Amino acid sequence: MAEPGQRNDGVGAGPGRTVRVGLLGCGNVGAALVTLVGARRDAVARRTGVTLEVTRIAVRSLTRDRGVEVADGVLTREAAAVVIDPDVDVVIEVIGGIEPARELTLAALAAGKPVVTANKELLANHGSELAAAAEASGVDLLFEAAVAGGIPIVRPLRESLAGEDISRVMGIVNGTTNYILTKMTEEGTGYAEALSEAQSLGYAERDPTADVEGYDAGAKAAIIASLAFGTRVVAGDVYHEGISEITEADIASATRLGHVIKLLAVCERVDGDDGPEVAVRVHPAMVPVQHPLAGVRDSFNAVFVQGAAVGDLMFYGRGAGGDPTASAVLGDLVDAAVNLRKETHATIGIAGRARIRSIDEQRSPFYVSIDVEDRPGVLRAIAEVFERHDVSIRSLEQEGIGDDARILLITHVAREADLQATVVDLRRLGTVHRVGSVVRVIGDEG
Repeated sequence: MAEPGQRNDGVGAGPGRTVRVGLLGCGNVGAALVTLVGARRDAVARRTGVTLEVTRIAVRSLTRDRGVEVADGVLTREAAAVVIDPDVDVVIEVIGGIEPARELTLAALAAGKPVVTANKELLANHGSELAAAAEASGVDLLFEAAVAGGIPIVRPLRESLAGEDISRVMGIVNGTTNYILTKMTEEGTGYAEALSEAQSLGYAERDPTADVEGYDAGAKAAIIASLAFGTRVVAGDVYHEGISEITEADIASATRLGHVIKLLAVCERVDGDDGPEVAVRVHPAMVPVQHPLAGVRDSFNAVFVQGAAVGDLMFYGRGAGGDPTASAVLGDLVDAAVNLRKETHATIGIAGRARIRSIDEQRSPFYVSIDVEDRPGVLRAIAEVFERHDVSIRSLEQEGIGDDARILLITHVAREADLQATVVDLRRLGTVHRVGSVVRVIGDEG
């Protein structure tokens, strides 16, 4: 067995070497990867001089049908044995969750084995620890599949744009919520019905909380912000709201105002009193129909990058599913295998802990709906509340609802804390029956 931090004999030198792969997990993504490695083995060997071979697969059940055929002895229930097996050169982790994935990943890195992972939760909470372990052992830690499925965004942020002055990265990074919002927007489907359909198609889990409440997108946002700004951001730094409170009326209002509602991850570098700060949030947002993100439909993902020299970039594609995610894993596996043969590795280059800007201090325009009594003086009273909290109204519409009225307005750019204080005072007005949705507006901040 190779000592920790050392290569297995023969892998690091000479052309045409076989790189042996240990796979942790063989669910939707793992099974697709096994198939893809088999289908692309010859092409990869011709292009890189490296032949990939999956030699060990750790699973929970040895009898479950996974739709792929493997040789006798490849499957095992001993995941810990796979990561230290001398006949495994590269470890791929697709089991998800934090433990035992963290322990297994650290063990593989300590044994001098590159690790490829699709585990956003692990990276968003323990990425710096894993990166340090990989650097100490001089091996790769690669995770393209952790952020947006088959969309190549991690490598561009990590390598191609490493010298770019990036000011903002925002995008649609959860296919489940984008599918639900697309159904609500284009077909008038209610939230519950759209969610049920997403579950029947396999886009949403039986318990959809991680998706619809923004936790999944929040973990991805932490990874994106860390790479984009070269600083350490963890999942707990990310403010998140989900889409479960978005109504059909909100969708209709957005359409009438020339917007589309999307669940966005927004990562920004901003100037603070004591130096640069990072603002990271996930929430529903009204996006102008002319913005590139407005046209991203169904379960597709897209990430929009804004840089000082490069200008605007958008990366678009399938953000989930076994095949697209397996494609991203395979790309990392090829990189890790080639680097292992050359006895080199990529570095992540994450600096120290970021100064995180509180959500209260973040700024954007807002859409607000207010149900009120339809009588003289109401609009003046509402306007006075906004003025008192230094929130300027950019546009306002009123529509009748029986003897009452609904006011729909969009503000100019305002501080989050000021807008929330406005909402509190609006609810105290006797003529206000209800303050409905409060949705941030993205893309036309000016």
